[in-house]
Amino acid sequence: MAPYDDWNALEEEEEELQDASMFDTKRDVILFCIDCSESMLEPYDDPKYEDVKTCHLFTALEAAMQIQKKKIIVGPNDSVGIMLFNTTRRSETNRSEGSEIKKNTFLFQPISPLSAPKIQELIQLLDAAREDLDELRKTFPPLITGRVPMGDVFTSCNWIIRDGAPKTASKRVFLITDEDDPHSNVGSKQLTISARTTLIDLTQAGVTVEPFFISAGEKGFNASKFYSSILLPTDLEDEEELQKDASILPESISISRIEDLLSQMRFHEVPKRAQFSVPFQLADGFTIGIKGYGLVTEQKKGTYKYFADVDNELKVATSRTIYAEEGNQKEVDKTKIVYGPDLGMGASKPEVGAADDDEDNDEEITGGFGARVVKAGQRPFFTAEDIRSFRTLGLEPGIKLLGFKDRAELQLEDNVKHSQFIYPDEMSYSGSKRTFSALLKSMIEKGKIGIALCLTRRNASPVFCALLPQEEKGEASDWDDPAGFHLIQLPFADDIRAAAIEESMRTSKEMKTAALAWIDKLTMKKGTYEPDSFPNPALAYHNEQLQASAFREEYDPDSFEDLTEPKVDAMHKRAGKLMKDWKIALTEDPSINVVVPATGQKRKATNQDVALGEAEIRSMCDNGTLAKLRVDQLKDFLKSKGESVSGKKADLVDRASDWFGSH
Repeated sequence: MAPYDDWNALEEEEEELQDASMFDTKRDVILFCIDCSESMLEPYDDPKYEDVKTCHLFTALEAAMQIQKKKIIVGPNDSVGIMLFNTTRRSETNRSEGSEIKKNTFLFQPISPLSAPKIQELIQLLDAAREDLDELRKTFPPLITGRVPMGDVFTSCNWIIRDGAPKTASKRVFLITDEDDPHSNVGSKQLTISARTTLIDLTQAGVTVEPFFISAGEKGFNASKFYSSILLPTDLEDEEELQKDASILPESISISRIEDLLSQMRFHEVPKRAQFSVPFQLADGFTIGIKGYGLVTEQKKGTYKYFADVDNELKVATSRTIYAEEGNQKEVDKTKIVYGPDLGMGASKPEVGAADDDEDNDEEITGGFGARVVKAGQRPFFTAEDIRSFRTLGLEPGIKLLGFKDRAELQLEDNVKHSQFIYPDEMSYSGSKRTFSALLKSMIEKGKIGIALCLTRRNASPVFCALLPQEEKGEASDWDDPAGFHLIQLPFADDIRAAAIEESMRTSKEMKTAALAWIDKLTMKKGTYEPDSFPNPALAYHNEQLQASAFREEYDPDSFEDLTEPKVDAMHKRAGKLMKDWKIALTEDPSINVVVPATGQKRKATNQDVALGEAEIRSMCDNGTLAKLRVDQLKDFLKSKGESVSGKKADLVDRASDWFGSH
């Protein structure tokens, strides 16, 4: 019979995920909301080029351009728009095209799908501004007296996104400003209330506001003056919780240097999309909603597309899979396809065919426990629903809490697959956040982990997982580790294999301690690896070539920078002397010449073998591997200790064990 995995595979077109948002939010919409006040246009020396002036507005527009150029390669279906506020330029939007926006706000680029001509228009503006910085002042004249109320800014964003963004897309606003107190004039309290109200309306429409604050010069940026009282968490909470946490500024980025603006945006350019949304059953009749996020995802090249020439116009060709009968090539209804194994020793592929409509040939005998008995000589066939029930054991997607264990019982080798991160979903079950938070705090205080039965997809198999609680960490100016649970898939017995431990050259503890001196010098900042800072060089090189081709630019391969290459010069400057001294000391350490043979390998006796020291033989005795030594090695050791060397190998092993036991 063919292996179960072969004939149990359903078609890829079948719905696998419980969470439909995985497909609904494929497109991403970003609206750049950029301050255009006098301070944003104030020139200063460009840190990259000599005798060149730049300004904060130029850097913000350049960041928007770079994000668009990158997204046209990795996310061609996404949409981007640019709106500026605190400018006297009026928008030329007709009422038939969309709603008018507030006064002193200007829609430079309406929200629309990415296109090369749209980005080239922005590139031409930046090229002109690089030659003459006053070009930005002419194009976007700043508001001289007063400022636009932030409530009007958020209202304009709401109108622009409402008219230009698809309803099912993930929508975000990148707010860029260097003014920490926009309502410093009279009536600021009422304006602050209005800004908070309009921001709540914007958030309720499914829009996330991600601020980028520019802290320049001695002035700095004090978010507590205004923004900490109006900016909301990413997920809506109850009104009482919002009032309690009114002084908290979540997910805000304070840019100390304007040069860091683009690098910070790259961390935020990809929206957080949930991989699944399922109920979390804590007890019988007690359920909350959670969403699951993937922490590790491989970024790959974009899929190929086929184009067809239709009416002298190239259009994307869509493909679909159909199943036809072998004889007459007639299309078969997918619901009538059944699955089953081949019979016999040589079977290797599943037998897939259309169900026979002849009732005479479809006789089945129902046995006990709902089993179907197949007549001799006939193959057992199963419908797609039967196969799905085999795989899911009749369970519906969800997570069921089974119990708790001490955190120390979760071992490193239990993590056989990268974990997922779960977070409460208030939209599915009211009160999920409070219940989730109470469970999380209690498990952290008691040092416990949860054991759960998980089925996150309709077409997956149930697995047992460990719920590892994570407490929120981080400072206001640093990246935060959010509070939630890591969903760690636990291995079954067949997933664990005994690995042979092979040891080679050993060194003394003193040398290991000395190595920490240069290892500490080469340790990464914060002791963590940030994958966003080191893109895949092969993928980055491919995308740069595509980008140059899309914008009809010449590409110089020598200009490509591989960020994964180690900075050898800097490494030698910081720890070169320490590494050199350690290497010299290592060659003089006699213990490094001791080699422990690998387990399970036979070695020929040669005169060039190095004798084992007492420490190595004692270690083998403690591990119960003395029998792996050769007879001559055992005799040499016993002779050096004044013990008898007569008898068989088993006698020599026992005699050596007794000596170590008494010494």
